[in-house]
Amino acid sequence: MLSANPNFFDTLYKAFESPISNIDCGDKCAPYNKGRAPFCCDTMHAIPTAYRTEWEFLQQNTHFWHLWSVSNADEFVRISSKTPDDQILIECLGHTRCQRNFRTITCRSFPFFPYISKNGEFLGLSYYWEYADRCWVISHLEVVSLQYRAEFITTYEQIFASYPQEKENFRYHSSIMRRIFGRKHQAIPLLHRNGYAYKITPHNGRLRRIPMNKFQRFGPYQISSWLAFSDEVV
Repeated sequence: MLSANPNFFDTLYKAFESPISNIDCGDKCAPYNKGRAPFCCDTMHAIPTAYRTEWEFLQQNTHFWHLWSVSNADEFVRISSKTPDDQILIECLGHTRCQRNFRTITCRSFPFFPYISKNGEFLGLSYYWEYADRCWVISHLEVVSLQYRAEFITTYEQIFASYPQEKENFRYHSSIMRRIFGRKHQAIPLLHRNGYAYKITPHNGRLRRIPMNKFQRFGPYQISSWLAFSDEVV
């Protein structure tokens, strides 16, 4: 279990507070979610998780979160079976009532995860590719601030130091990404810990540095980019 002391998360939260960018990405994606919540705040699309000791910390400090539940028992079993043993599925009271100080680590890091190379090196940030068609940030990696990137890296270094198995979990997830992207003959996007952006060749791990604004756009954000004026970020 990740850290026996729930106050460990108080330290992590205070060190990982910066927004992804100075643009409210929720305002950018919500119109494409039928005008509802941002995709990452809608459990129809993404269900947050909390480490079990993180859940203890949240219970002690806020009423903003509760355990996730769904009326469809088969759906509950299906999603729960994919949740790591040291984490639980939770749900908040809604994005309009967000208590930013008590956002979970998964909320703060979404849509990114720590990318681990084949040899076990924590290289930087890549994204959960299954959300590429919905998440505005994934189509606009150039807006991700260096401060956010630095806080993300520092936070996960602390998590890995306290719970080495978590690094192995992300190493496995990174290997799945290499397998999927390799089959599609696609390069893996990486926001490197050195502050630059790269594409990774899946089969050999080769890094190719590219400008931040040269990553692919997806879904409606690709279409809207064709219609935008040159100085707009859409």
